[in-house]
Amino acid sequence: MRTISVADLQHEAARYLALAAEEDIVILQDGKPVALLRGFSEADDRLDYQIETHPLFLERVRRARKAFHDGQSERLDDIRDELLQADDPI
Repeated sequence: MRTISVADLQHEAARYLALAAEEDIVILQDGKPVALLRGFSEADDRLDYQIETHPLFLERVRRARKAFHDGQSERLDDIRDELLQADDPI
């Protein structure tokens, strides 16, 4: 993971956008991380990002982890069906 300053990004935005397709870039302001630049090198990358950050998906992961720690398991098909049938599907 590369780190750059806000000033670097301002001066060479096109370069860092291209690099972000290969690796995440943390943007620093006054030496502190303030943003993450993540490129999408393939069409599916955007969909993956939307799924991975969707509140319903994150809640479902939290519940699955708790069930696992409690010694329970869940079928992937059941999880998929639940996510697809939600009011705000992923």
